[in-house]
Amino acid sequence: MSNSSSITEFLLLPFADTRELQLLHFALFLGIYLAALLGNGLILTAVACDHRLHTPMYFFLLNLALLDLGCISTTVPKAMANSLWDSRTISYAGCAAQVFLFLFLFSAEYSLLTIMSYDRYIAICKPLHYGSLLGSRACAQMAAAAWGTGVLCALLHTANTFSLSLCQGNAVDQFFCEIPQILKLSCSHSYLRNVWVLMIGVGLASMCFIFILFSYVQVFRAVLRMPSEQGQQKAFSTCLPHLALAMFSLYISTAMITYLKPPSISSSALDMVMAVLYSVVPPTLNPLSTV
Repeated sequence: MSNSSSITEFLLLPFADTRELQLLHFALFLGIYLAALLGNGLILTAVACDHRLHTPMYFFLLNLALLDLGCISTTVPKAMANSLWDSRTISYAGCAAQVFLFLFLFSAEYSLLTIMSYDRYIAICKPLHYGSLLGSRACAQMAAAAWGTGVLCALLHTANTFSLSLCQGNAVDQFFCEIPQILKLSCSHSYLRNVWVLMIGVGLASMCFIFILFSYVQVFRAVLRMPSEQGQQKAFSTCLPHLALAMFSLYISTAMITYLKPPSISSSALDMVMAVLYSVVPPTLNPLSTV
């Protein structure tokens, strides 16, 4: 029986057993990763270089692109390297860093999406107050709050997870270090100690999800009450890209299911599909919704 003090590395779950499929997985993830880099990189360049885009909406989009780049760079390159070199290992420190960075970026991104829904709510429902409520200082403070929330959530979950005693070996049933899979390696009493921390995180994410839904319901009610058809079209053209970004919260629901699902009913194939849905797909598709 092993414990956390004797574990120096973890074994990640490979996408395939045969060499041909491993190389196919490498090529597929390479294409996805390059698409994410290109899309988010173009957003960063456009917003930074075009002074006409120095508005609250595009300021938040710039922050979202940064978070997307970080999020996909935390998991995909390591999975690609393992497939290319036919390896499964990740060091203990590397696993802890991966958990921290992913939770930090993921939590900050969801907080930022909540702020972006508030931005559209003020722009459409209270346009006369937009300049006073969303000035440059207020935007910077809200963005800093989103990033700070990510740091706090990541510190809490990472410290709590890696303080557990691990009694079930070092094989992680996921292509990156994911908290639910690490908890499966812990002793039963240690797992119960971590449940309350997960519940707090899921509760906060649920509150953000409800706020996003409420904001966009109010936005579309206000748009539909506009007397001018041209005004409605302009409002919809502004809000629909944001609504597409808000649909990212549906991917968050897959993460919630993953984190809440009891380890006894997990399936490696299903867990891997859900992990790809919430960790790889959104950073790749988010830039398309801003076009």
